[in-house]
Amino acid sequence: MEYRTLGKTGLKVSEIGYGAWGIGKSSWIGASDDESLRALHKSIDLGLTFIDTALVYGNGHSEKLVGQVVRERPERIAVATKIPAKNYQWPARPGVPAEETFPAEHVIACTEQSLRNLGLDTIDVQQFHVWNDDWVGQGDWLEAVRKLKEQGKIRFFGVSINDHQPSNAIKLIRTGVVDTVQVIYNIFDQSPEDELFPACLEHNVGVIVRVPFDEGGLTGRIDETTSFPAGDFRNDYFRGDRKREIAERNRAIAGDLGVGLDRLPEVALRFVLSHPAVSTVIPGMRTIRNVESNCAASDGTRLSDEQLRLLRRHRWVRNFYEG
Repeated sequence: MEYRTLGKTGLKVSEIGYGAWGIGKSSWIGASDDESLRALHKSIDLGLTFIDTALVYGNGHSEKLVGQVVRERPERIAVATKIPAKNYQWPARPGVPAEETFPAEHVIACTEQSLRNLGLDTIDVQQFHVWNDDWVGQGDWLEAVRKLKEQGKIRFFGVSINDHQPSNAIKLIRTGVVDTVQVIYNIFDQSPEDELFPACLEHNVGVIVRVPFDEGGLTGRIDETTSFPAGDFRNDYFRGDRKREIAERNRAIAGDLGVGLDRLPEVALRFVLSHPAVSTVIPGMRTIRNVESNCAASDGTRLSDEQLRLLRRHRWVRNFYEG
C-alpha cells in the first residue's frame, strides 16, 4: 500500500480508502454485517488507514461497524464521517439558506451522535454531506465547526461536494476554512480536473475521491442482462437503456487500452490515483474479494502518459442521479 498526505491536515492516509456506504445496508442490498466486519479488518491488514462513513448510512449502522473495527485495531486509522443537511435534501438546492441546512445546533448534535455511534472521542475529518458555495458567509455553521475543533471532538473539517458539481466549492476553498473536499471523479466524470483540482493544489486542500467505479458502471461487469436485487438503488441509477450504453463504453475503453474487461476496476482506480491533487480514493468494499482486488491497485504502478491520453477520450458528461 502506498500513502499520501491529506492536504493541510498532515494526515498520512492510504491511497485506497474504505467507502462505507454499502455496509450501512440502506441502499445497497445484500451486505452482511459479518462479511462487512471481515472486509474492514482485511483492508487494515493490507495497509488501509482511511475509512469514510456517514451518519445517514443505515441511520448510523455503518458508523457503528466502523467504530467497532477501529476500536479493536492497534493501527492508527483515520475516520471521516458526514453530517446530513437538516432538510435532508440531496443535492443541495440553489437558493436554500445555510440556516435551513447546517445550523450550528444541528452540526453539533449530529457530530455528538456520530461520536456515540463510532465509540470514539474524536472524529478525524467531519464533513458536510452536501455543499453549496452560497453558504460561505451565511449562518452560524462555521462557529459550530470551530467550537467542535476547540473541544477536540473533530480534528479537521471538510465537505462532500454535490454530485457532478465540482466547481461548487471553489469559493469555500479560497476562504481557507476547509481542510478537505470529497468529490466524484472517474474515467467518465473528469470535470474536477478543470477547476477544482487546481484550486485544491493551490490551497493545499486534501481530496477524497468517491464513486471511482461510477456505482459499478466502470467495473466491466454490467451489461444488458444485469439485474439488481429489489430495493437496490442501482435499479434506478442504471434504468432504461443505461446498462447497454455502459457496456458499450466499457468495451471501448478496454479496446483502446488492449485489456480485458476484468481489468477495468484496476484501471479505474489507477486513473484516479494518477492525478497529483488526489489524496485517497474510497471505493465501496463489502467483501474480502473487493478489498483484496482494490487494495492491490496501490502498488506504486502508474498508468503511462499514453494510457492516460486514451482514457481522457472517454470523458462522458451526464448525471445518472438526476433525469
